[in-house]
Amino acid sequence: MSSPFPLLRLPRLVLGEVFKSLNLGEKIKLSLCSKKVSTQINNNRLYSQKVIVDLDCSRQKIIRVLSENDKDTFQISIHPDSDICPYSTIQQCSMLCSTVRVMSIQTGIKTFWENNQKEGYLSFLRHLLKIFQCKFSTDLSLYYSDLFEPIISELFALQVEFKEFTLLPFKNHNLLWNQISSNLEMVEYLTIVPISDTGFRPVFNSWPQNITIWSSDWFTLESLLECTCTRITLWGSLLKNKELDEILREWRAGELPNLKHLTIASLNFKDNGEHILGMNPLELDGMVIQTDDGSKTATIKLGHRLIKMSVTPFQ
Repeated sequence: MSSPFPLLRLPRLVLGEVFKSLNLGEKIKLSLCSKKVSTQINNNRLYSQKVIVDLDCSRQKIIRVLSENDKDTFQISIHPDSDICPYSTIQQCSMLCSTVRVMSIQTGIKTFWENNQKEGYLSFLRHLLKIFQCKFSTDLSLYYSDLFEPIISELFALQVEFKEFTLLPFKNHNLLWNQISSNLEMVEYLTIVPISDTGFRPVFNSWPQNITIWSSDWFTLESLLECTCTRITLWGSLLKNKELDEILREWRAGELPNLKHLTIASLNFKDNGEHILGMNPLELDGMVIQTDDGSKTATIKLGHRLIKMSVTPFQ
């Protein structure tokens, strides 16, 4: 019978190389073996791979960990102890200050918690933050879960980065929005999807890198001119020809310096309405315009009540 391999007796540099060679599932499972192993993996976090942590509550309470190229995935589902089936192969593991029961499955692991699932979900997110360099991703499923407010509040308090963040504004989320809106520079792609007229009108204290707004009737010309995003997409806008004219003139004057792509769909755009940049709107299709200082050009494309602008800086 072979002896157990003394992993923790390896020199620190060698141990770091061992941890880097593991795939997602191996590293997560190994981190649950003991507090000593978990501590060693935590110490090597800065050299660890970057991952996307997808928060999915559509069917169960699930955390999905993906490598940046999506080639390696590992799923963690959160269950109460009452879900444990008789004769299941269950292991007891230590994680942070919690004890968790774990069962391996083909796609990852199932975890079972003595206390409520909410604390289990948050505990595992904290654990992952100690192992990997994490970016988070959310979709609408989170909003229909009791996990929404505690998870989002904690993640923004920790100032983690978000690859994608989908916001579903509710009237009673004003306090949470104040926390979110002050940390949007940590969000790469923000999507806002209103479900009804709740009277909630977001005020931005910071901006994400890219923003998409559905039913953007509340997003005014002033909001757009203040926006520092590189990509702005507005669906269901109420902006008119004269406001589009102002946007393009401001851009030519050097405003919206970060902008690379602009898409606006508005029922108020008129092909035969007020002129834009001194010409009939239809004449803009395919036109290339230039900033006053000559540093950038932009190509304009038109669709049905739709305008797109793509910016190209001079090299």
